[in-house]
Amino acid sequence: QVYLMESGGGLVQAGGSLRLSCAASGTIVSINDMGWYRQAPGQQRELVATITRGSSTNYADSVKGRFTISRDNAKNTVYLQMSNLKPEDTAVYYCSADAQSWVINRIYWGQGTQVTVSS
Repeated sequence: QVYLMESGGGLVQAGGSLRLSCAASGTIVSINDMGWYRQAPGQQRELVATITRGSSTNYADSVKGRFTISRDNAKNTVYLQMSNLKPEDTAVYYCSADAQSWVINRIYWGQGTQVTVSS
């Protein structure tokens, strides 16, 4: 089993910055792709950014130029640096990891962390 725990969410003013972290723990053999998703009330969960083990990245158009995803493989941790935050960024942010535990390989999800951006 692999467990993901997000941290760093909170309340910020529009134009501010926030750094989210997601640490993986448990019986980890390897972690491949990792990513961040978000879900606002009444909306579908959407992709924010993904990163491969080799640090190739992909971003949703709505966050390009403002958010940066990165990872520390030695710490089994993925980060999301969020800058120039807007009220429309308000959502619960979820961490995901394509990971192997023992002989099982699947996508794991964290419980989410709330990000609220006030105007």
